[in-house]
Amino acid sequence: MKFIFSSLLFLSTFFFVSKSKTKRADDLVSIEKQVDVNITDSTRIAVSTVISGLNVPWEISWGPDNWIWFTEQSGTISRVNPQTGEKKELVRISEVLRLRSLGLLGMAFHPDFKKYPYVFVDYTTRKDSIHIVCKLVRYRYAHDKLIDPKTLLAIPGNTGHNGSRIVISPDRKIMFATGDAITETNAQDINSLNGKVLRLNLDGSVPADNPIKGSLVWSWGHRNIQGLVYGPNNILYASEHGDASDDELNIIQKGRNYGWIRVEGFCDQPKEKTFCDSVKITEPIKAWTPTIAPAGIDYYNADAIPEWKNSVLLTTLKDSDLRVLKLDKTGKKVIQETVYFDKTYGRLRDLCVAPNGDVYVSTSNRDWNPAKGFPKETDDRILRISRSKKGMTLAKASLSQPEDRSLTSDNGKRIYTQYCSACHKVDGTGVEGTFPPLKGAEQVLGEKTVLLKIILKGLSGKIDVNGKSYNQHMPAFGFLKNQDIADVSTYIRTSFGNEAAKVSVDEVIAARN
Repeated sequence: MKFIFSSLLFLSTFFFVSKSKTKRADDLVSIEKQVDVNITDSTRIAVSTVISGLNVPWEISWGPDNWIWFTEQSGTISRVNPQTGEKKELVRISEVLRLRSLGLLGMAFHPDFKKYPYVFVDYTTRKDSIHIVCKLVRYRYAHDKLIDPKTLLAIPGNTGHNGSRIVISPDRKIMFATGDAITETNAQDINSLNGKVLRLNLDGSVPADNPIKGSLVWSWGHRNIQGLVYGPNNILYASEHGDASDDELNIIQKGRNYGWIRVEGFCDQPKEKTFCDSVKITEPIKAWTPTIAPAGIDYYNADAIPEWKNSVLLTTLKDSDLRVLKLDKTGKKVIQETVYFDKTYGRLRDLCVAPNGDVYVSTSNRDWNPAKGFPKETDDRILRISRSKKGMTLAKASLSQPEDRSLTSDNGKRIYTQYCSACHKVDGTGVEGTFPPLKGAEQVLGEKTVLLKIILKGLSGKIDVNGKSYNQHMPAFGFLKNQDIADVSTYIRTSFGNEAAKVSVDEVIAARN
């Protein structure tokens, strides 16, 4: 659990896994009227709304006062009574820079909170008119406010890939996960603090037993960690965003290299194998292709939902679901994965576990890349999943509707749904100011080679589409088969009101050269 030391215990990437929609629960589930859903064959549970109308609750943690503490990406830290929904704002940080995935992010409590009522948070801000920094700041809690901010660390930031999560280790160190700041060389550069898991003393100094003398670096080769939690046997788990492939669940260990940007997921591609033969790489214990955009994680070992015991609980953004990753007895292998609430509540950002086994989940529907049909008027929310005497069977929360055969019969549409629609949207309209539209774009309708080169090689930098400029960091999809690229290129060129010629496999082969 995220708070394990008190008596409480607790770019654009581009993939979107194609799934059938489950039957949607009521848009607003009040505390007074719960909607019961059974999540396992024998255990019945209820889903209820603790609080609504939030602005992307990025981190939620079970607090030292039996309330839920949470950050909102726009710059506020608050706490909410999980039983009544009463909210108290603790601080509003005016210097927070909220832009796309930037803002107020991770949070953790001092392990001896009664004696040292400190809260550690990290956020992005502007150093000047040009440069962005990511700060790790310590606040003191007094009289129901967070006061006396002290900056422990400031590292370079960027318009994306700033991480980041914070946890306190069993040996009372700050573990701080940073993103690569959209700079390819950072993750493998041990002199850079980006693309790392950093380890600090509680006062911000460098621990003497870190793997590199005088350095905060604990592990490296990370792209953009989005979840961090300790599980059994002091194992530190991290969920991480991949690029064009291989979202990851990793076990973070001292002095280990996790491969990015030279390795994505496992060492299974020719260039990756060559690199892994010369450099020792720690591979993930789980990887997802197409990517699911894994977000917050927590460890579950309560009796309330016994079927989830000894599992890493994972929220996802692109797939908009809750995943239960069952571990083996060692905690080092995922032996089963079960998906719940598929697209029922929209994008899910974080979660925490209460001492009684209730699970709290935050939605992320007012962020920079909302899913189709979101945000709702009630977004964003913190939801409670609790054991209930009444309800339906687990299958209702984990089963999807029958597969949409139109996706399997049209390979181009299937590939587009899996790999493209998260950014460019189902109708090809993109996201204003962020992801360019495909409808009517010269890059889509013009010379075929232009579109093929973008798909095969990726795109980084500014691009003008339909008279508007977009700053793009689109990954390369050259790992797809020639037929898949031909089919998806044809689908893009002939859909969304476009009228253009189809793409052949021979044209894909020629574009690869």
